[in-house]
Amino acid sequence: MPDHEITMSEAETDLLERVRQQQGLASIQQAAEWLAKSRLRKQSRQISGRGRALYQVDRKPA
Repeated sequence: MPDHEITMSEAETDLLERVRQQQGLASIQQAAEWLAKSRLRKQSRQISGRGRALYQVDRKPA
């Protein structure tokens, strides 16, 4: 997955740290990814009525 630089406030970093600890993740970056995927799954369930798996797509040059 491409890496994106995100600037966070101290409060946002603290929130991600709590999520990291609750979910047993190794890093704050993993906590941010977990939250994003969790939200995407919830939205896709609302739209389609079913859960969807999220997989990383490897981009290959054409």
